[in-house]
Amino acid sequence: MFKLKENQTTVKREFVGALTTFLTASYILVVNPKILSECGMNFGALVTSTGILIIIMCLLVGLFANMPLLIAPGMGLNAFFAYTLVIGQNIPWQIGLGVVFISGAIFFLLSLFKIRKWIVEAIPESMKASISAGLGLFLCLIGFESIGFVASDPATIVKMGSYTPSLLLGLLGVLMTLYLIQKRVKGAMLIGIFIITVVSIIFHQSQLPTSIVSIPPSIKPVIFHLDILSALKMTFVGAIFSFIFVIFFDTTSTTVACAMEGNMYEKNGEIRGVGKILIIDSIGTMLAGIFGNSPTVTFVESTTGVSEGARTGLSALFLALFFAIALFFSPLISIVPAFATAPALIIVGLLMFKHIGRIDLGNFEEGVPAFFTIFLMPITYSITTGISFGFILFVAMKLFSKKADKIHPIMWLLALLSVINLIFSFLY
Repeated sequence: MFKLKENQTTVKREFVGALTTFLTASYILVVNPKILSECGMNFGALVTSTGILIIIMCLLVGLFANMPLLIAPGMGLNAFFAYTLVIGQNIPWQIGLGVVFISGAIFFLLSLFKIRKWIVEAIPESMKASISAGLGLFLCLIGFESIGFVASDPATIVKMGSYTPSLLLGLLGVLMTLYLIQKRVKGAMLIGIFIITVVSIIFHQSQLPTSIVSIPPSIKPVIFHLDILSALKMTFVGAIFSFIFVIFFDTTSTTVACAMEGNMYEKNGEIRGVGKILIIDSIGTMLAGIFGNSPTVTFVESTTGVSEGARTGLSALFLALFFAIALFFSPLISIVPAFATAPALIIVGLLMFKHIGRIDLGNFEEGVPAFFTIFLMPITYSITTGISFGFILFVAMKLFSKKADKIHPIMWLLALLSVINLIFSFLY
């Protein structure tokens, strides 16, 4: 069913890849509810809502797209929902959920008519490679921030953090995992996460949970509470557009990056299952509005599983299983510290950055948009901002070179949408 031999993988690889992705992304079960609860939503219900939503989306992407991807409520989008939309505009969270549902519905129509698929296919190879490389740096930044190696500074913007046990354990995890990868040990990142977690418990940097099993809280306080009619106002056009833009490019960039990392292409050069992934993602955003959650995206942590060998939808089914179990064993997941999973993010970032070799940086038509795409993703802490500037500069450089006829019509549209998105980003 999953064509394991054809995709040069095994059940064991799919299992290890899924477990690696799960361990690097399981934080979403706690972090997402914490953010959304800031705007008055029930925390316990949000934990269950987040878990159920992930399970449904992993089953869909595994069974219908046969891809090893994790689709879950997006980091950044949850903050936008809570702080910018609900708290910032002083509206009930029920209306915010209505905005989420409308965004998903528009997304679904775009996906159904293959518009999103055409957009993915119209993006030049140099831009795809720069998106992957930029995501690599973005992951590295997140990883180094998680272990405390990178810290904010009002004078220099960023600086090296202070030496702490978590920093030392995180760096030890990086070195250990690199050693295992160099020795071609299968499941290197997973082994690294496990060892650092055990060491952190021994040295009292992590605490064993007081309980192991817990019944998931009721989802009733948040499910079916969306207010669609109140969300159908011009006031929310900017928020709807922002959701659509961010979801599209977060999902597209992660799918492209995973396809490049795992060489998951059809014989015609098209990313395997891309059309189905885009439709599934739009369904996820609609379900998010219904289940009382923020919009879903394809998680960038999916690349950790792909790097460990995951290639098919079987990995996504394992992910669904892991998150289903996690809902009952959430206290156990909480013992895996951020500095234990951070090394996996850093190393995957390194592996993704290798795609920069596909870009002709000496050619300004390719090099300029690629550089700004790669540089701005981590420096602005926004995947979408980096991609927006990249699309705008791609068109600009072609115009400067008097090659307007070489610009794909969809790239003109993407550049225009990128300008609109940046304007809305400043306004909101």
